Order: sequence, then structure tokens, then C-alpha cells
Amino acid sequence: MNNKNCPPDPCPIARSVSFAGDAWCLLILRDAHAGLTRFDQFRKSLGIAPTMLTRRLATLTEEGLLEKRRYSEHPPREEYLLTAAGRDFLPVLFMIGEWGRKYRGGGKLIRFLDGETGTEIKAVAVDEVTGAKIGTRAIRMSTPDAD
Repeated sequence: MNNKNCPPDPCPIARSVSFAGDAWCLLILRDAHAGLTRFDQFRKSLGIAPTMLTRRLATLTEEGLLEKRRYSEHPPREEYLLTAAGRDFLPVLFMIGEWGRKYRGGGKLIRFLDGETGTEIKAVAVDEVTGAKIGTRAIRMSTPDAD
């Protein structure tokens, strides 16, 4: 990630939402995971103003979640590809989606299916160390100075 853009807050949640908390950025990342790479594809999918899309793509590129690659010299055209950091963001999107399905659902919703099995994906966040589902145990925060 681009450390020069990190706020001084030691909380990783605060640092992340400083750019990724923007709805357009999240939706661009969703679409990038669905295979969209080109400016016009994002614009058509999202119905976003070109100037706003340009700014969001620049932010995601600067933050290291997308990288630009030229695919045409004449006229010059670039596409936006997920980086490792961008690919690692997919579980975050799925957790937001699960929350939305539970608390913002209603009506017909898009389903996300496993590409190999065709079964619907049901995301759950689990602590890698304990194996416990996150949210089932109390948490506490420890500041960097307390360690």
C-alpha cells in the first residue's frame, strides 16, 4: 500500500476506510473482480460520471489495488488490473455483501456462485488463529504503545 497516503491513525480499519470506504471504490473493485478492466466497462456498469470514475481509478491505482496497463497505442488506451492487494480485497467485499444480504436485503438480489461447483457462496469471517467466527467473542483493542 502507499504509506504516504496512510493517515496517522494506528487503527487499520481507519486507514482502510480512508479510501476504500468510498462506495464508488468498492463497486469498482467488485466489477474488477467480475472481470471488468476498461474505463468504458466500469462507466457503463456503474453509471458513474467520467470525472468521478477517473478520480476513483487514480485512487485505487495509487493505493496499489489496481495497476494500469496499456492495451492500445493508437489511440492510447489503458486497462486496470487487480494487483495482489486488490485480489486480497475480495473477501472484504463478500463480507460487506453478506451483511447487506442480511440487513439490507429484500427483493431479488444477485447471487454469487462458486465457479467450479455452481453452489452459492456464503461468506463468513473466521479468526485464523482460534478458528472462531468473528463476532462470536468479545474483542479488545490494544494500541501500538501498549504492546
